[in-house]
Amino acid sequence: MLRMEIALFLVLAFVALVYFSAGRKHTMLHKTFSVLLIVMLVHLAFDAATIYTVGHLDTVPLLLNDILHRFFIGTMVLAVYLFYQYIAILAEEETGNPRRFDLAARIYLAAAELGVMLLPVHYAVTPRGNYSDGIHASVCYISTAFYLLLCVWLLLRNWAQIDRKKKFAVGAALAIEVCVSLLQAINPTWLISGMGLTLMTMSFYLTLENPDILRAELTEQKMSMLYLKSQVNPHFLYNTLDTIRIQAQLNNDKQVADLLMRLVDFFRLSVKVDRQMVALDDELELLEAYMELMCYRYPELTCSYDIDPDLGGVLVPNFILQPIVENSLLHGLKNKGYRGEVRIVAQRSAQHEGRMEIQVIDTGSGFAEGAKAKIEELLLHYDKQPAKLEGNSIGVLNVQKRIKLLCGRDCGLWYTENPDGGVTAHLLLPVTDEEGEE
Repeated sequence: MLRMEIALFLVLAFVALVYFSAGRKHTMLHKTFSVLLIVMLVHLAFDAATIYTVGHLDTVPLLLNDILHRFFIGTMVLAVYLFYQYIAILAEEETGNPRRFDLAARIYLAAAELGVMLLPVHYAVTPRGNYSDGIHASVCYISTAFYLLLCVWLLLRNWAQIDRKKKFAVGAALAIEVCVSLLQAINPTWLISGMGLTLMTMSFYLTLENPDILRAELTEQKMSMLYLKSQVNPHFLYNTLDTIRIQAQLNNDKQVADLLMRLVDFFRLSVKVDRQMVALDDELELLEAYMELMCYRYPELTCSYDIDPDLGGVLVPNFILQPIVENSLLHGLKNKGYRGEVRIVAQRSAQHEGRMEIQVIDTGSGFAEGAKAKIEELLLHYDKQPAKLEGNSIGVLNVQKRIKLLCGRDCGLWYTENPDGGVTAHLLLPVTDEEGEE
């Protein structure tokens, strides 16, 4: 058995090395898994030590045996708590439902760890092998049952809303741990609890936290962004060139040169794809070039900006504002003959520390009947949507996917209706400058 624990430790150590060496956004989910990996390595070390010491009760001092067993069970309770935390955060990210049992889970964790440190340790000596039993050992069984029940409840309650791959990965991991725990309870001398927790950790890593999978998602989103940039609305291009042509016929003045310059600026800025993240000022420069052309085509269309000057250097995903503004024009102001205003606001978020909110506010006709519900469904389940290469929602979906991937799942895009008419697009983004500091 000792050899098995050593093998499990080495396998998990290799997984941890690969995991921590891979670049990633440090979201709450990834931070929880990182802590889980460290706790599991410590737990397996104590597991291996106690397997040896419990088998040599006649030679190992009782005090040392007790200390090692307390840390072994204490780290086990902490590990199953972290499994619950990981699944709870995953369910919250997938569904938007708040975590209801966090306080109860933490209170139980504190009580269980206190019991682990204070309750007397007892050892059973049998012909088939020695093991710890009694009230102290029962803490690990009760804790595992408590947190597994919470996890199963979370999974079943949110089954329909969680991504298919993720819910089956979580379900398989829980099934493995339930089976191993039952076998351990029936055959205490088997000492296989570490195997169950390791298999749970491995299932989460292979299906949910694998760096290669995350890199593949990033590549997919980058290709989608490149496609979007290469498919700038041809109507915009043709109509703008036609406007310039007519203006050239009517006026032989500086305006034509200015229009051409702004058009060149727009395309020059829009094809800069060498970086995933750019300064907000650069993103606004692209938007200003686009809106100047649109406002010239439609004289009764105006655009205004209210930008916190301290946010100019904040990094944002490349090419996220122009698709949102274009969406406002095509689905809101077009129905009003392009008469109205688009207002761009960028301020620090009052509700979310370390975040800023960019708002694209239009005075258009608002959502058509049923359109808001469709957009909300699209944005909520963005990761379940297939890659789109055509259609009106490609820009919105692309923006949401790239924000979630590059900035974290707590950031993103959503829409509200304005009391006086029109629609506001909200983009919540982290406040991170070019040196990666908040």
